[in-house]
Amino acid sequence: VVKKVLADGQPVRATVQSESDALELGRSVFDLKLRAVMCVPLAPPKAGAEARESGGDGHLGRGALYVDSRAATREFGPRDLGLFAALSQHISIALENARLNLHSVEKARLEQTLELASAIQSGLMPPIPRDVQGLEVHGWYRPAERTSGDFFDFVKTRSGDLAVVIGDVTGHGIGPALVTATAQASLRSYLKVLPDTAGAVTMLNQDLSERMDDGMFVTLLVLALAPDGRCGIVNAGHHPPLLWRAESGELEDHTGHGAALGMIPDCAYELEHTIELRPGDVMLSFTDGLIEAPAAGDPDTLFGEERARKLFTELCAGGAGTEEITRALAEAALSFSAGGHDDDITLVVVRKTA
Repeated sequence: VVKKVLADGQPVRATVQSESDALELGRSVFDLKLRAVMCVPLAPPKAGAEARESGGDGHLGRGALYVDSRAATREFGPRDLGLFAALSQHISIALENARLNLHSVEKARLEQTLELASAIQSGLMPPIPRDVQGLEVHGWYRPAERTSGDFFDFVKTRSGDLAVVIGDVTGHGIGPALVTATAQASLRSYLKVLPDTAGAVTMLNQDLSERMDDGMFVTLLVLALAPDGRCGIVNAGHHPPLLWRAESGELEDHTGHGAALGMIPDCAYELEHTIELRPGDVMLSFTDGLIEAPAAGDPDTLFGEERARKLFTELCAGGAGTEEITRALAEAALSFSAGGHDDDITLVVVRKTA
C-alpha cells in the first residue's frame, strides 16, 4: 500500500471484505489479515500534482502516513481520510520548513567559509616592496570568485636578486586557491635556499607534479632582477612579459617558454635569457584574465592583447607610475566587460628607476 501511494502520489482508503480485496491491496495486507487500511503521501496535494505534470518526483517519495486495523467492525470513512490528508499537509510543511532552514544555515556557513578563505588568501598576497634599489614595483589582482587561482609575489633570493613572480592555476575557486597557496609558499622557500631561479622552478614542478590531479597545471613567470638592471627570465607556460623601452618608446617582445608546471614531472627549467633594464624601462606581466575579459553583451569579443599593448605603451610614454599602470589596465579591462569577468585578473609592473 505504501509503495503504491509513494509511486502514484494518491491517497488510499480501503475496507477489506474478501481475500481478493486483500491481495489487490498487497500481499502484506493479506498475510496480516488486515480489515481496513488508509495511507496518504506526505506532500501537499498541489505539490504532488505539479510534480506529476512536470514528470518529476516533487515531494513524492519523501514518506507517507499509514494506519491499519484488524478489527472486523472498523472502517475508515471520508472524514478520517480528510483528517489524515490535513495532517499530512501540516507534516509536509513542517518538514519543508526544516529543510529550508537547514539549507539556509548551510548556505550561511559556506558563505562564512568562503569569506574566511578569501581573507586568508588576500593576506597571503605580499606587501608591495618600497625600498628596492633602482626599481619601482607594483602588483594587483582580482579574483573571478571569492578566491583566486592567480598569485603574484616579490621574493629576495639567495643570490640577492629580487624575484618578481606571477602564476596562474587552471580554473578558479577553492580548489585552485589551495594549489595557489601551496605553489606560492613552496616557491618562496626554494628561491631563498637554492642557488638559482631555474632550479627553484624545477623543484617546484617536481613537487606539484606529485600532488596535482590530472588536467590541472600552473603557468608561472619569474623575473630575476639584479641590482645592476640585469633581468633573467624563467617562463613555465605563461604569457611572456611586455617590455617598454624608454629610449625608443616601443615595446619589445620576449617570447619562448617551457612547459607549465605539473605537466612534465622531470622537466628541467632553464634561465631562458637575460635582458638589461635601463632607467625608465617598464616591464608588464599579466595573467590571461586581463586579455580574455569579454566585451559586455558580446562574449565572443575579448579585451585582447592588442588593446593591452596599446594602453600600456600610452601609460609608459606618459610617465605613469607602476601603481597607476596596473590600475589603469585593470580598470580598462573591467570597463570593457562592464565589470563582469570569468577569470581571475592579475598584473605586475616593474620600472627601472636608476
